[in-house]
Amino acid sequence: MSGRWKLWMAPAAVLAVGLASVPAADLYYQSSWGTGCARCHEIGIDYDRWRHATHRNINCVECHAGSLQKDLRRVEAHMAGTVPDQVHLGPQDIFDMLPRCRKCHEQEFAEWASGAHSTTYARIFTDSDRNRKQLLMDDCFRCHGMHFEGGIKDLVEPVNTVGPWRLKDPSYANLPAIPCMACHSIHREGAPLVKPRERVSAQEEIVRPSVGLFDRRTRMNVSAAILPLPAIYEGARPVRISSDQRQALCYQCHAPLATMQAGSGDDRTPLGIHEGLSCLACHEQHGEATRQSCADCHPRLSNCGIDVEKMDTTFRNPKSAHNIHTAKCLDCHPKGVPKKAAAHESSILH
Repeated sequence: MSGRWKLWMAPAAVLAVGLASVPAADLYYQSSWGTGCARCHEIGIDYDRWRHATHRNINCVECHAGSLQKDLRRVEAHMAGTVPDQVHLGPQDIFDMLPRCRKCHEQEFAEWASGAHSTTYARIFTDSDRNRKQLLMDDCFRCHGMHFEGGIKDLVEPVNTVGPWRLKDPSYANLPAIPCMACHSIHREGAPLVKPRERVSAQEEIVRPSVGLFDRRTRMNVSAAILPLPAIYEGARPVRISSDQRQALCYQCHAPLATMQAGSGDDRTPLGIHEGLSCLACHEQHGEATRQSCADCHPRLSNCGIDVEKMDTTFRNPKSAHNIHTAKCLDCHPKGVPKKAAAHESSILH
């Protein structure tokens, strides 16, 4: 055998072993239900969390199955002994998981896809109107693109208020900036949903265990159950806020500025006639739809005999001067709220 063939045979043999090991490894991962993952990777903590999580009856490979290229890189890393000390999901891994979330959560995924939180990297980071008013910064990733690895200069150029702006990697343009894992931790400890024997509202959970904010600094989801609700003021007056703990997650992004004034920054805290209502009293959880928000609480006719859904508010017309978040009785009744007409009262009583 010539020397040239010997030089080629060694790398070819390594490649052949690698290729042959990929299907074997896949079969092993599928049949081991997580124990194989914990043995080969430094993810023992994640494996222990998964065993007590809502998704504990779902095999690891149902959510984390990779492409042939990723499997080859995994095999190569183990053969070379270059497995990182901390294993985490990269941006592409997060995007690859979305259709797997959709497989089981079709309704929730459809609502998210039709709502504002399915916004893309291009829509957020190349918005000319917003970028001219506010300089792009790394803190943008706290709410948008929190799984992106790198700083703002690695994603967008130029970083100024002049523009024009473009994404350095065009492949990010149509990718979701707020994917499912921004607000859900699939390894969070919790019981799977089951149909209760009887419905007792006081015993039903308010916050699902998976709900929480992904903190890109620690690469962990902080449970909504321990997230704080802010103190908000209208001038010097403390604003009454709903105790609904789910909106503690909303406030992580839709919070007032350091002045703590209602309506500043991205705050949407309701004032006026709706003060004290939770965000989720009007907004659906995944799609933010508000179509039923009036009908859920109001009768078809208000005290003055006008259908509340036909009033001039932003519920009906986004350009209305009467923002549904801050509407007050005196906005429409500057001389005072009128009393019910006698005929109207009589018709109700009879």
